[in-house]
Amino acid sequence: MPTCRTIAATALPLALLTACTPDSEISETGMEGTQVALVDGFSGPESVRYDEEADVYFVGNFNGDAGALDNNGFISRLSTDGVIEDLHFISGGQNGVTLHSVRGMTIVGDTLWACDADAVRGFDRTTGAPVAEISFAALEPGFLNDITPGPDGELYVTDTPRNRIYRIDGRTPSIALEDEALGNPNGITWDRTSGHAVVLPFGGAQSLNRWGGEAPGLEAIATGLPGGRYDGVEVLGYGKLLVSSQADSSIHVVMDGAIESSMKTVGAPADIGYDVRRNRVAVPFVALNQVQILEVPE
Repeated sequence: MPTCRTIAATALPLALLTACTPDSEISETGMEGTQVALVDGFSGPESVRYDEEADVYFVGNFNGDAGALDNNGFISRLSTDGVIEDLHFISGGQNGVTLHSVRGMTIVGDTLWACDADAVRGFDRTTGAPVAEISFAALEPGFLNDITPGPDGELYVTDTPRNRIYRIDGRTPSIALEDEALGNPNGITWDRTSGHAVVLPFGGAQSLNRWGGEAPGLEAIATGLPGGRYDGVEVLGYGKLLVSSQADSSIHVVMDGAIESSMKTVGAPADIGYDVRRNRVAVPFVALNQVQILEVPE
């Protein structure tokens, strides 16, 4: 049995974190959400994607300079209980893989798609083998941030500094929307319950937007929310979203345009991953090299 240690949690007032394994730190509560694990050992983790079929989280790591073409980024496999199964499941410079600094990820069929510094790259979600590379060089992107599948098999990608959303049809990227009203778009996900994409601004606006489907233009679906500098977004159900805010180090549950509940996190949360089986969210922290797993309030 591992030796447990207790440490003060500066970002979780009046809470204590107890570490009982080399890979994770376990706590009974974390503000309004119950903490399952706080996992150390990553290197600039910016994004998490839950694979429902494999029942595992993928964690994307910068591993250094997020803008450098250094081919040392990697993707880890993390169990739903907070144990690192394979820290370097997919690793730049190994087994024919090119991977610089992973941001947003999504899964379509057997392919794990990842936004990288200079391209969107596809990997076999079971073996980790590289299967596709889509260059954006001709579009002169700022940096590719998050990615989501659309309703017809296409992929959509945000470009934060360029205020763009790209569409990938087959293996060809194009500019689908370029608008300063995007407010430096970060997180994006396709909401199949309502037929549009949800797009989050990382800029100053405290609003959530919808676009596509019945909303061909950009439309606000929530304004004046707490926090800001929004990063990750997941759909929990019709009209219900899970949003990470770096401005107030929180995960907010948004229902019909208003905050339903909030969970305080240990740092500034990046691109989150939602476990649909257990109603949990995995939250990466780039600066802390940690991933926190929380139960989402019902």
